[in-house]
Amino acid sequence: MEEYNIYCDESCHLEHDNSPVMLLGSVWCKKDKARSVSERIREIKREHNLGPLFEVKWTKVSPGQKAFYKAIVDFFFDSRELHFRCVAINDKQRLNHDRFSQDHNTWYYKMYFLLLNTILEPDKRYNVYLDIKDTCSNSKVKKLKEVLENSKFDFNRRMIQKIQQVRSHETELLQLTDLLMGAVGYDRRGLNQSPAKIEIVQRIKERAGYTLKSSTLPNEKKFNLFHWYPRNNDNE
Repeated sequence: MEEYNIYCDESCHLEHDNSPVMLLGSVWCKKDKARSVSERIREIKREHNLGPLFEVKWTKVSPGQKAFYKAIVDFFFDSRELHFRCVAINDKQRLNHDRFSQDHNTWYYKMYFLLLNTILEPDKRYNVYLDIKDTCSNSKVKKLKEVLENSKFDFNRRMIQKIQQVRSHETELLQLTDLLMGAVGYDRRGLNQSPAKIEIVQRIKERAGYTLKSSTLPNEKKFNLFHWYPRNNDNE
């Protein structure tokens, strides 16, 4: 069975952070390609006079590093090994958790299920790496693994090898997730304060062939985007 690594990150995931949009993103590739992909990202850092420990982050996009971030975007789209999926939760302020007898953390992992369920295929194996956040408890990570396994009828627990929390500054592929997801969020919020970030967003649109404000086809493999909205004050 082929084995894949999935690297997941989130933005504006807190319930009362005054952001109307929450994002969950993931980059995935075959497990045996993860090291070479990470090495190539470190090479791109060196080519742009950055140290190997420089952390690729959307918040760090600036005029001085614009060429570097364009190179990272091009590397993603040129690589046959890499894939991206993002779920953008819109109008977050309309969520009504009480109506569904749940708290924000429970709903948060339902959204993670929505992110990952489209990626997983029952004839493959997966290792899922989540960026460490205060809201990610070990018990919820175990619950997410259980829910995903049951949804795919993986009762032998063979498909999902593990779901593990990791630190983004130690994982280049998680940093790549942060960059692509950040661009989606910037465009979705209609922000325009940074000309450098606007250029990176435009580069992604050109390479993806999609507007970032609309969902892609569900079976899009390279750059998959799904916009989720509460319906009539529902969050199902």
